[in-house]
Amino acid sequence: MKLPRRKFLRLAAGTAAVPVASHFAWAQTYPSRPVRIIAGFAPGGFTDTTARLIGNWLSERVGQQFFVENRPGAGGNIATEAVAHAPPDGYTLLIATDANAYNATLYDNLKFNFIKAMTPVAGIGRVAFVMVVNPAFAAKTVPEFIASAKANPGKINMATVGPGSPSQLFGVLFKSMAGVDLATVNYRGIGPPLLDLISGRVEVIFTSIAST
Repeated sequence: MKLPRRKFLRLAAGTAAVPVASHFAWAQTYPSRPVRIIAGFAPGGFTDTTARLIGNWLSERVGQQFFVENRPGAGGNIATEAVAHAPPDGYTLLIATDANAYNATLYDNLKFNFIKAMTPVAGIGRVAFVMVVNPAFAAKTVPEFIASAKANPGKINMATVGPGSPSQLFGVLFKSMAGVDLATVNYRGIGPPLLDLISGRVEVIFTSIAST
């Protein structure tokens, strides 16, 4: 990743609620203390790993610590709410994901307005999602999996990273398109369900290539 220090500081300055005229002077001293990067999912997944890579890079680049704080739950809403209500001074950043876009329509009682509360700083990655099964599972292709699921309705466990998360939504889409009934098992991050997938406690998960 090549993000010049001056460009990052200029973008980060846009997240602060300060007069436009003071942005230049403010950016010259930013950051003068450690900066939090809040991730809405548990350690071990794509969001957490990306946040830590970016945090380490920024720490080395600007000479100030950028540390990751995990606040998993509610499909990323807990973390997003914490950042939305934090002082708008650039010292509390959110690593946003596609879940933030989904949540705007999935939840009626959010205590924040994502679009109004947040200002984009930088785009840092794109990732594709895949369907993953335990190696011991009899089905080795998608058609075989669908046939097995139809023969055993409600008996195949589908892990997700929580209600409203991309993994849960892609799973629901798959069930709808394939006409199958999978038992949903929700987790608060990607690490635990992947361990359960490996151990055979769950049979399938829809998640990012980076996580798997």
